[in-house]
Amino acid sequence: MHNRFAGIISFAAALCCATLVGCGGSGPVGGAAEQTLQFGSLVTRVVGTAQPPVTAGGSGAVVTGVAGATVSSLTLADASFTDKEGRIAFTSSRDGNSEVYVMNADGSGQVNRTNNAANDSYPAWSPDGSKIAFSSNRDGNYEVFTMNADGSGLVNRTNNAAPDYQPAWSPDGSKIAFTSTRDGNYEVYTMNADGTGQVNRTNNAAYDYFPAWSPDGGKIAFTSYRDVNGEVYVMNADGGAQVNQTNNAATDI
Repeated sequence: MHNRFAGIISFAAALCCATLVGCGGSGPVGGAAEQTLQFGSLVTRVVGTAQPPVTAGGSGAVVTGVAGATVSSLTLADASFTDKEGRIAFTSSRDGNSEVYVMNADGSGQVNRTNNAANDSYPAWSPDGSKIAFSSNRDGNYEVFTMNADGSGLVNRTNNAAPDYQPAWSPDGSKIAFTSTRDGNYEVYTMNADGTGQVNRTNNAAYDYFPAWSPDGGKIAFTSYRDVNGEVYVMNADGGAQVNQTNNAATDI
């Protein structure tokens, strides 16, 4: 998948945890062609050749120094990443429940933007930095909400009785991909940014989740358990041409 998207895996940054600061790579595991790289508390499994130095961080959480490699596991935790102005959205429980915060890239100016007794998580910046999509259970079940970057203008975009999670904006800001269980299992959906046009794009009996757009908006990467273990798939944005890109006996997320 690294090669398919021109060596840039920032389209998966919507899943990155807020600890993506500083890094250190371990030696090869499971053979010379496989490495496990650790960036803070984030563990990334790379199949291929990792060329040092390997670094992570900055706007979009781009991982550099990985040449000829397929990144099969990028994130294991909640979401946060930077907008184009360098601000970071992240989830914190410092107020007794999960809230969405925003801070400057240097850690200053940490502000609670959700301020609600419910749990708010999985923040995702819109491409222009004006809005944040996130998951919240303030309406009784998890829904995908959007708000302005300052916390105003809160709108429930999914409005469904089933849980909806893990929003990811398309690069042009016109659509949001998300995970929903409304069809009885985890599926990847897309909708227009205003919440209209919600469509199941994976339509599979297995679990499909953690959607992430390609930089050109033409494809969506996601995790699927349709092959028994977790694998990273890529499909066209309309759900066509779903292809297993990792094909490994281990779990790839």
